Amino acid sequence: MERLLITICGRAGSKGFKNKNLKTFCGRPLVYYSLAAAQLFLEKMPGVQADICLNTDSEALAALVAEKYPEVAYLPREAALGGDTAPKMAVIQDSLARMETRRGCAYDYVMDLDITSPLRTAQDIRNAYELKSARPDLDLVYSVTESRRNPYFNMVRDCGDHIEKGIENRPEDGTGSGSYTARQQAPVFYDVNASIYVYRRGFLAENTTGIIWDAKTYVVTMMDTGILDIDSEEDFQLMEVIAGHLYATLPEFAAVRRAVRV
Repeated sequence: MERLLITICGRAGSKGFKNKNLKTFCGRPLVYYSLAAAQLFLEKMPGVQADICLNTDSEALAALVAEKYPEVAYLPREAALGGDTAPKMAVIQDSLARMETRRGCAYDYVMDLDITSPLRTAQDIRNAYELKSARPDLDLVYSVTESRRNPYFNMVRDCGDHIEKGIENRPEDGTGSGSYTARQQAPVFYDVNASIYVYRRGFLAENTTGIIWDAKTYVVTMMDTGILDIDSEEDFQLMEVIAGHLYATLPEFAAVRRAVRV
């Protein structure tokens, strides 16, 4: 049986969007959607033994989770990991070490679910977990959405006194000749949506840089309209509008909504 640690990490406050982790989303606490999706995923995975923990320096967030999800282990966050510049990987590593000490076990994988990504389905989580489980060579599997822009074609960069193409439109074959004439010919790009991360336990335990790009990674794709990064009031309002549509039309999203404890 595989052992999985699911981490929910949330700081107190937020410079971009004040107290975003405590917001009510479509009438229910934002953090509950991540917990509901995780539990729906686990119900379909009898071969997985999982613990869920909350790592936070917000007593209000801890109380909110404990009210309806008392089985979630509370890990009070140390001050050194509570600042704006603390890398999230360090918080996840802290969670892993403390939960292994608390439970007296070693996990096989660690999955982080971002609080500000309420529109993920149980199948999205399963896709990420099963890919990592099937690929022992990977250190990390994370979620992305298909990019609507490609830097070879319709993205540009600011070079101070002028603007240039995002990437020079030349095939990466070493010849330096020719050019892509269609977006389909260019390398594929994705938007990282910061929703789901599934780590190999050994990578987390051994990494000292806090940089995910040190890992050998692969991705799973999620619905692009289902995910926005909530960093402002406008993002939040737009996501609620999208959520209303998804809950009304797509059963996999509605299932998460129904599973939220009230």
